[in-house]
Amino acid sequence: MPLQGSTKRRRGRATEAAAAEADALFSLPPEVLDDILNRVGIRDAVRTSVLSRVWRCRWEELSSLDLCFPLSGDHEGARKGLGAVDGVLLRCPGRVQRFCADLDNTYAGRIHDWLRVLSRRGVEILDLSFGDGFPALPSSVFSCGRLSSLRLCGCSIPPLPRGFVAFPELRTLILMNVRLHDYGEYQLEEIIDTAPLLQYLGLTDVLIGGARAKKWVIRAPNLRHFTICSEISNGWILKELTSLRSALVRVSDFLVDHHFAKFLLGLAQVTKLMVIYNIRVIFMICRLHVPGCCKKPAHIASLHGHG
Repeated sequence: MPLQGSTKRRRGRATEAAAAEADALFSLPPEVLDDILNRVGIRDAVRTSVLSRVWRCRWEELSSLDLCFPLSGDHEGARKGLGAVDGVLLRCPGRVQRFCADLDNTYAGRIHDWLRVLSRRGVEILDLSFGDGFPALPSSVFSCGRLSSLRLCGCSIPPLPRGFVAFPELRTLILMNVRLHDYGEYQLEEIIDTAPLLQYLGLTDVLIGGARAKKWVIRAPNLRHFTICSEISNGWILKELTSLRSALVRVSDFLVDHHFAKFLLGLAQVTKLMVIYNIRVIFMICRLHVPGCCKKPAHIASLHGHG
């Protein structure tokens, strides 16, 4: 019995010492504490509430939130984190700097309410990946006017709502395996055209409704990198890409025609170009840049063949 009592006393002193250390950390400047809590992630930031009484509500005072719930690592932990989003947004009124989530069917239906809150909180980085079935993305995504980065994967993008102005601060736009309605190419054209600061554009497997592709213009004077990967022609026309420095292009065999040649000419100003090609593409590139010769053009950094 005396031994057990001694052990309990040692544990009690250790707990008190840990609490004292935590309270000493609490005396750091607020901006330093915010940085620490943001670095550990929202789930661990909430767990600091058990350190001591003074820490109980400290995470609720964060001036900005970084909410990231990828499924690539701890699947169960990510789902639990998503389940707590409503409570976090309710208890912490701070600005949301980033919201990143892999959404399965359980939580895809919650995204509309979350986007409305995120819009009011001035979210800057939005990264959403959906499971199977191309669920419809709510049009409330277009109300997030403070976005600097938008990445969407595996969803159906709705038409632009009436009153849509622009994404004036958007610098990165990545669309992967998404669907758009009929005339969606003009919707993309408007989004890109009204994002004057856009520097990075990635379009991978973007499916647009309608019987045949319509020509549309990609115009972005500040764009520095462009990625386009597609199995079908989407009527792209490149104009005024005066700042473009690098590009990655992957297309299928049946897209190689005179329209594709014009498309490549729109990338003439880049200093680094990667083309994932077949034999028809490589001969076309050679004819475009070095007539009568099958050497790689000097500014094409990499050519990868298949088939």
